[in-house]
This record gives sequence, structure tokens and C-alpha cells, in this order.
Amino acid sequence: MARRLGVHDGRLADCPRSPNCVCSDASDGGRRVPPFALVGEPRAAWEEVEAEVRRLPRSRIVGREEGYIHAEARTPVGFVDDLELQLRAEEGLVAVRSASRLGWSDLGVNRARVEALRESLRKRGVVR
Repeated sequence: MARRLGVHDGRLADCPRSPNCVCSDASDGGRRVPPFALVGEPRAAWEEVEAEVRRLPRSRIVGREEGYIHAEARTPVGFVDDLELQLRAEEGLVAVRSASRLGWSDLGVNRARVEALRESLRKRGVVR
């Protein structure tokens, strides 16, 4: 199955059947994570979100469009995961998706990545 990345019909792609993905737009509650609730003006907060993504260890931004970021994140053992963020300025939110490219289980790595990013942004006063 080809990787489905990007924004489709205003949403990030749903997670596949494998338990190696989390997404704020997931239809399966077990794979759903809350979006990031922004503090302050959304465009300024979005710049802070992008800066924080750039600081993530073993990660690099490989795609950026207006209101969308795609980063590749390498696990400590070298697997590549896709991290996507979508600004929803009108709602004051950032939708987030993190998914493994290979394998079945991720041992919680994608959820941990999203929650670590959320906590880092919270400490900087960017999200609630």
C-alpha cells in the first residue's frame, strides 16, 4: 500500500490498520491523539511549531506548504517515520499525524513523539 501523506479534504490521512500510527483525525479512538490547541495568534504560534519540529532529534523537514509541514523522523535504530502537522487557524488548532513507514508495531514510538512535541510546545507557551 502506498503511503498517503498530506491534506485530503481538509484532513490528514487516517491511520492504516497497523498499530504504528497516531493521528488527531484518526477514525479509530485507539489511534487518535488530540490536536495541539494553540495559545495566541495562530500564525505566530505556527512559526513556533515549525521551529520546534526543526529541533526534534533525528528529524528533518522534507516538505512545507502553507499551513502544512511534513518531517521525516528517524528512530534510534534507523527506521523512518512520517510526522505531519496541519495548521487549522480558524479553529486555533494544529492537527498532527505520526506514522511508521514499515512494520506492524512501533512500540509506542509515534505516540511518544507526538506527546513529547506537545509537551515541548506547552513549556514554550505555544499550546495548552
